Amino acid sequence: MSKTDKTRPWWVRMADAPMVTCRPAHDHRYGPCTLPDEITMDSASLNRRTSGCYWQATAHFLFDCGGLSGGREAYFIRREDRRRSRHQARRRLRTIINLNTRR
Repeated sequence: MSKTDKTRPWWVRMADAPMVTCRPAHDHRYGPCTLPDEITMDSASLNRRTSGCYWQATAHFLFDCGGLSGGREAYFIRREDRRRSRHQARRRLRTIINLNTRR
C-alpha cells in the first residue's frame, strides 16, 4: 500500500503536526490535568468531549487537511454491521422458506 495521507488514520495525521492540526483542550472541572503527552486514538478527538483533557482537532485539520473526509475506519465498522445484518436476514429467510416448503 502506498504511504499517502489518505490511507493513514485521522489521529496519526493529527499527531504528525501538533499545534497545527490539533491543540490541547483542557477541562479541569473534575480534577487535575489529564492531557497525555502523546497523541493517540484515545486521547484525540475530532469534536468536543464532555470531560477530561484531550487533543482537539483544529479548523485547519478539519477543513483543509481532510479530517472530515468520511474516515476509512468508520467505513469498515459500518460495513461489518451491514454484513452481519445481511447474514441474519438471509438465515431468517431460509428458515421461513424451509418451513413453507415442508407444508
